[in-house]
Amino acid sequence: STGTGTIVMATVKGDVHDIGKNIVGVVLQCNNYEVVDLGVDVSPEAFVAAGEKESPRFVMMSALITLTMDSMRKTIQIMDAAGVRKQVRVGIGGAPVTQKFADEIGADFYGSDAYGCVEKCNQLLQ
Repeated sequence: STGTGTIVMATVKGDVHDIGKNIVGVVLQCNNYEVVDLGVDVSPEAFVAAGEKESPRFVMMSALITLTMDSMRKTIQIMDAAGVRKQVRVGIGGAPVTQKFADEIGADFYGSDAYGCVEKCNQLLQ
């Protein structure tokens, strides 16, 4: 992978919102990250498969509705069980998501907006 590293990102299962995710993806690309966008309504298993295939530095999950936030928790649990979790930093974002929730589900960081997300990634790579 070129530049700063590969990031796998997607909107979690049950959620089809992608504007925020797309903005974050563009801003990351502008900052030399290689972005693999899995799209929307993405299952935990698809996150695991992409984690194995792409060997990313980061896996990022987006959710815009409160009901789908639990998909983030499930995805991290399944990534953990598959052995992929320990190889990546997990970032989460979206309107209902908070740092408290990130801590609760075992994510590495929460990004409140695209630039915040880039800053967190840069910090974690140092």
